[in-house]
Amino acid sequence: MKDLTALMQQAQAMQQRLQDAQAKMAESTATGSSGGGLVTMVLKGPGEIASVTIDDSLMVPGEGEILADLIVAAHADAKRKLDEVNAALMREAAGPMAGMNIPGMPKLF
Repeated sequence: MKDLTALMQQAQAMQQRLQDAQAKMAESTATGSSGGGLVTMVLKGPGEIASVTIDDSLMVPGEGEILADLIVAAHADAKRKLDEVNAALMREAAGPMAGMNIPGMPKLF
């Protein structure tokens, strides 16, 4: 029975660490850029756009397609970085359980 109690305490501690990680993920931000910094984008939390900065040199008639491509590329860059930050937070929270594949349990990175 002592082992079961210890296991339950470990599970509760891990649950708390996962909740803490989710709170940190909601506050995390990442900045992506494209076109050598002509377009920058900041994403926060689960991927919400916090800001977009566009260099004035791109505000030229007929450059809409290029600008659209740069915005998409900046978003992809920021999203990749945000995903890396969030994955690291979850791996840290999962501790020794990270990467384990226990039948019936969700995979924890």
